[in-house]
Amino acid sequence: MLVLASASPRRQDLLRNAGIQFTVQPADIDETPLPGESPIACVERLAREKALAVWKTRQKDLVLGADTTVVVNAIMLAKPVDAEDAARMLRLLSGRTHDVITGVCLAGPPHTAEKEGQRADNAALTTACETTLVTFTELSDTDIREYVATGEPMDKAGAYAIQGIASRWIPRIEGDYSNVVGLPVALVYRMLRERKFV
Repeated sequence: MLVLASASPRRQDLLRNAGIQFTVQPADIDETPLPGESPIACVERLAREKALAVWKTRQKDLVLGADTTVVVNAIMLAKPVDAEDAARMLRLLSGRTHDVITGVCLAGPPHTAEKEGQRADNAALTTACETTLVTFTELSDTDIREYVATGEPMDKAGAYAIQGIASRWIPRIEGDYSNVVGLPVALVYRMLRERKFV
């Protein structure tokens, strides 16, 4: 059984649309970046911590953890804490190209334990990362104010949803579109195949 360690409806939709069967058990961890931690190191660590937190309660299953951040001018943008924070993020993104980085981790039983039918204390981990470049047009103060008022930015890294209203300001991306939505599906599928899950 594949367990998604995330409550994100977007990640669930992406897996469902790709025909990947799964169940959901969100992880509850501290998602604060460590001092001096690079964006890639941060999302990979958080994906690992999410996967392991859930795997400890379901050691016979394969658990998928994921974490996404938006990086512009070397600044990591997580989910906004309020409307003012969302507006600040959108002003940073306006007229620029930024990175969307997602770390993904699969945690499952070690291969020897699987073969011998033993309980494993340490998970077998596979961790990877995907980066997509996203370009925004210039946003006016009115654009930002009206967009924030819709509520769409509030639970999204970088304060926007590429599959929603914000699509009107994104003329170009380079890389995996699903990564910007919240989960690099092709990468996840490749990892699942390597683990002989699909």
